[in-house]
Amino acid sequence: MSPNGDKQKMRMVAVSVYVVLVLLGIGTGYLLFRNTNLTVGSSIETPGMIKTEKVEGIADTKTFKDSAEGTIEKGGINGEGTHKLIREGGPSQTAYLVSSVVDLDAYVGKKVKVWGETFAAQKAAWLMDVGKIEILE
Repeated sequence: MSPNGDKQKMRMVAVSVYVVLVLLGIGTGYLLFRNTNLTVGSSIETPGMIKTEKVEGIADTKTFKDSAEGTIEKGGINGEGTHKLIREGGPSQTAYLVSSVVDLDAYVGKKVKVWGETFAAQKAAWLMDVGKIEILE
């Protein structure tokens, strides 16, 4: 065989190997996807999760031991908090809120009681990670 024939043969072998590897990867991905039971948009239930008309969150009083009452508004302060809890006593009593458990947007404009864990903050006087929320009115 000529040197050009050997190069062409090697190139064909390399291309064939790459094609086989790509097909194996696609096949493996398909099989793994087909065997999972999760559907798009499904949520994983957290143990101790509560969701009723008035109460939502996790019933963990050891982690979420701090509580406050007020009206939820959207917006934090200088990047701290996604929402704020307007409490009686003026602006100095405002609690800034975040939550990975409760969708706080669903409670904007409502009078609520929140339970959570207080965190140190740079700008906010009170920054709370909300674990449970109850509609009061």
